[in-house]
Amino acid sequence: MASTGKRNGRRAGKEPVAGPPCPAQIDPLAALRGPGDPACDVYLTGTVFLDIVFTGLDSAPVRGTESWARGMGSSPGGVANMATALARLGLRTSLAAAFGDDHYGEYCWDALEQGEGIDLSPSRTVPGWHSPVTVSMAYEGERTMVSHGHEPPPEEPAPDCPPPARAAVASLTPGRSAPWIAQAARKGTRIFGDVGWDDTGAWDLAGLHDLRYCEAFLPNAAEAMRYTGTDTPRAAAHALAEHVPVVVVTLGAEGAYAVDRRTGETASVPAIEVEALDPTGAGDVFVAGFVTGSLAGWPLADRLAFAGLTAALSVQEFGGSLSAPGWAEIAAWWRRVQSVREQEPTALRRYGFLAGLVPEEAVRPWPLRRAVPTIGFRRSA
Repeated sequence: MASTGKRNGRRAGKEPVAGPPCPAQIDPLAALRGPGDPACDVYLTGTVFLDIVFTGLDSAPVRGTESWARGMGSSPGGVANMATALARLGLRTSLAAAFGDDHYGEYCWDALEQGEGIDLSPSRTVPGWHSPVTVSMAYEGERTMVSHGHEPPPEEPAPDCPPPARAAVASLTPGRSAPWIAQAARKGTRIFGDVGWDDTGAWDLAGLHDLRYCEAFLPNAAEAMRYTGTDTPRAAAHALAEHVPVVVVTLGAEGAYAVDRRTGETASVPAIEVEALDPTGAGDVFVAGFVTGSLAGWPLADRLAFAGLTAALSVQEFGGSLSAPGWAEIAAWWRRVQSVREQEPTALRRYGFLAGLVPEEAVRPWPLRRAVPTIGFRRSA
């Protein structure tokens, strides 16, 4: 998909949402910033969807019947999940994407630029192109999705290279290369790669051409074992570490396991048990948490724990992008678990690094946007 290009700008007469972009409460890279640093912390490119999420279903929909959901939410989805999660953790995030020339596209643009402070200067609105849409149904801790969309028409001229950035998150595609990944890596951008299910069934690691440019690779357990032909997630992680410096294998309800080939570190962190409302976007939030810790220079185990925590907090809200936690939610969780009687000391120490990050009393300067049943309500004066 040709998803980067010159921004066409808003439609005539379109006014931006009132108010400046909302700043994050904490800048995790504050101590590392210098005058010569790139303006962008993390660069992303991909497809923005409008997500419509149904929750509270008792079971999977049955053919020929009508199911009623007890909850519903709408929010930007697709690559917007990752962009929002990164921005809410205090990283300066830049997104190159095509936006539909419709009300869905307007809503997604405003939610990301005005609501989250994400830089959309590399993005564009495509005249006459409608926004891709995903309907997600959450039940029994799982989800089923139906999507519709078309490739946007290519735009010329496209930028030769993404903007300078500390890091970029790239979705690797079997059998295909994305030239921007190599271009960014050659300019010093740290590439964090994830991957989707291989519909071809080949599961050929050599087919992930852009893996060689990645500093870190974050597949789930099933993907990791299939790509390596191993029987356990840990064995898969060590096999993948022969190809990429840092490997993180997510294990679902069992947490995550990571290997850093450069330092020889390994880390295993169990998942945090929560009552999940909607798992949409939890994987993207996990990656955002790991990228944040990596750019801040945290130890491997702390990065893994933080990623798992942010993902656990996200599944307790509707929607993929707008379920991402901010520092207020992280601080509230940290204070709450410390007050629980008979708290297991080892588990509490695992998250002790948060004590030096979150304020004693988190002040929320703005309410985080959450997914709503519908879009387009008129704002009161």
